[in-house]
Amino acid sequence: MKKNTANIALTLLTLITIFSVAAFVVYFWASPLAGIGPEQPIPFSHNVHVGVKQIQCQYCHPSVAYANFPGIPPVEKCLHCHNYIIKNHPQIQKEHEYFNTQTSTPWVKVNYVAEHVLFNHQRHINKEVACQECHGPVENLHRLPPKNWQMGMCLECHNQRNANVDCWLACHS
Repeated sequence: MKKNTANIALTLLTLITIFSVAAFVVYFWASPLAGIGPEQPIPFSHNVHVGVKQIQCQYCHPSVAYANFPGIPPVEKCLHCHNYIIKNHPQIQKEHEYFNTQTSTPWVKVNYVAEHVLFNHQRHINKEVACQECHGPVENLHRLPPKNWQMGMCLECHNQRNANVDCWLACHS
């Protein structure tokens, strides 16, 4: 009987240890990293720029109003402010290096749309769809998480708004 009790105690201790390690990993490792996007060449915080400083999305991404692609801001756009604001910060100096060498900042892409899809930001801006409706609360995020756009997401929104769902007129033209 003593051997059976010892086996139960050992099994119970093993299960408690495994559960504790798993809880530790999820709480202290996985959960803080969930939803964090890739590290960028220049640490850029949407929280600081959009949330705290309240810079409008179209200031940095002006082509959303007239082009199919929102575009990544050129180095000059960043330096328009950062020639005066924290201009001696090491990361801003790194931005100056890109400018001085006429090199685009090698931002890491976070939004992915299938190659056969022609997404038109302009149509959405003209219909007054807020950026946050698709991109989420970027004003609360330091690093944007990767997002792989799927047709179902778009169809759901279009159906809710009674918007065009004709494949060739809406997205695949």
